Amino acid sequence: MTDLTLTTERKFNAAPETMFNAWLDPEMLRRFMHPGEGVTVPSAKSDAKVGGRFEIPMDTGENVLLHQGTYLAIDPHERIVFTWESPYSPADSEVTLIFTPEGGGTLLRLTQVRFLSDEMRNNHEKGWGEILTALDALLLSEAA
Repeated sequence: MTDLTLTTERKFNAAPETMFNAWLDPEMLRRFMHPGEGVTVPSAKSDAKVGGRFEIPMDTGENVLLHQGTYLAIDPHERIVFTWESPYSPADSEVTLIFTPEGGGTLLRLTQVRFLSDEMRNNHEKGWGEILTALDALLLSEAA
């Protein structure tokens, strides 16, 4: 395991409150947590409080990979920090989401720390990119 880090930023045409709430709502998580084509989330759970847990089973069509974690910090409409427990991450991997108002929308900065290898970091970077694209599409459809 290494202390590798990934950070990605994306601008959304949605208010910080909308973005923040999407990351804590199990139904919204089910609809956008798709890290690749053909991956579905049949259900999701979220106990959105510090110390609460979430579960996101990702169905690849061949198997179901459980992604789960514990909320470490929840600062309304500004920041969410959680552990990221998956078959491809060490148990102490953490994700931080920062929501910054920008130009009538939100700049989202996602940072994940600690990966098993460079390859795993690169795979997560691609997966998070797909998830953010799915979130953007979902929020645009919800706003229409």
